[in-house]
Amino acid sequence: MDDFRGIADRIALDIARGRLRTGQRLPPQRAFARRHGIAASTAGRVYAELVRRGLVVGEVGRGTFVRATEVTPQGRALVEDGTARVNLELNYPSVPGQSELLAPALAPLLRPDALGDALRTGAADGTPRAREAVAALLATGDWRPEPGRVLFTGNARQAVAATLASLVRPGGRVGVEPLTYPLVKEVAVRLSVTLVPVATDERGPVVESVRAAHRSAPLSALYLQPTLHNPTSLTVPTERRLQLARCVDDLALPVVEDRVWSFLGTGPEPPLAALAPGLVHVVDSLSKRVAPGLTVGFAVVPRDRVDVVAAAVRSGGWGPGAFALEAAVRWIGDGTVARLVAAKRAQAGRRQGLVRELLDGFAVRADPCGYFAWWELPAPWRADGFAAAAAAHGIGITPGTAFRVDPKRTPDAVRLGLASAGEPELVGALRTLAELAARGPLGRQSSSPS
Repeated sequence: MDDFRGIADRIALDIARGRLRTGQRLPPQRAFARRHGIAASTAGRVYAELVRRGLVVGEVGRGTFVRATEVTPQGRALVEDGTARVNLELNYPSVPGQSELLAPALAPLLRPDALGDALRTGAADGTPRAREAVAALLATGDWRPEPGRVLFTGNARQAVAATLASLVRPGGRVGVEPLTYPLVKEVAVRLSVTLVPVATDERGPVVESVRAAHRSAPLSALYLQPTLHNPTSLTVPTERRLQLARCVDDLALPVVEDRVWSFLGTGPEPPLAALAPGLVHVVDSLSKRVAPGLTVGFAVVPRDRVDVVAAAVRSGGWGPGAFALEAAVRWIGDGTVARLVAAKRAQAGRRQGLVRELLDGFAVRADPCGYFAWWELPAPWRADGFAAAAAAHGIGITPGTAFRVDPKRTPDAVRLGLASAGEPELVGALRTLAELAARGPLGRQSSSPS
């Protein structure tokens, strides 16, 4: 009987030589065992070895797919290893001249007489100036948060963690969209919280699904992204927001409203916080408006929960840095943030134009103001297989599996982050991805784009 490593070597050689192509499905392990005259347990060890080498990837309930096919001039198979030349996974926008805009406000903080105070840890309630500045920054339409309800964390992820920790005990249930921000899934694991997917349609979360999930076992909170949902780009229309507000009022159900990408939106839709102010906790940050390396997270909470959420920030060690907080106040006050937001809206619009042009005919969902696109792949592509094929061409993209809440529901879709790559690199990457999608995982023309 062959040693399992020897069999794995032969499969690896077939992959390297192109006899097995990126995205191609390997037979089920029992069928593989019969074909090679080996025990099922040996076949399992072969597949595990191929996964260990990064050559295949398993999808629960769907099988095992080839993850790498192309070979570099040095003879190494290219796999999705985070070293992509064009990164469409990370999504932190930057515009020309950004550093020059940010620098003047930092100079006074670098004086020796000011630096000592600026290097302290900031308080959860910040400073009066910071609360006033952020209340003005987050104001939209008729909604302007009361400064006394604004709290601060190191970043948006910590704002999410603090608000959820204040609302949900370990073992509690939180309703979320079926596709949600991956870091929220990580936060839920750390807090020992169960995420419960609620159905969505083309207008957002379905109210009856929220009620049904709450009836089956009480929810402790909802986490929603009603404006420029990541990854689908959906913005919930006002009518559905009103229905959701009435629903959570009826159920006395707290909501965490993630508005991190809302600064790009230009529509009239009010925040959920304006419709159910006694229940909605808004989370936001400067990471997308400004930069991730020197950012501050915000939480606007109901008036009677300020102390509880502030205590969660302190107990989690999630408070802001005083330097970043003071820089944020200066950038907001001198108009730097407003100028960056205007430039990034324009940049996002140009990049969405490239998506419309270069992925024309494919099933791509995006917002003209957004920095990402949700691509429902043509058959027979699978999300992980397509991501692996993209990585083999030096392009990093995020498979839809990263966003799913229910592991039994695997979307054959990928998210393209449009913010981090330069526009010439983005053009080349989109052209390559369009060619891959049309060619199919076996190198033949796939089904026609829809």
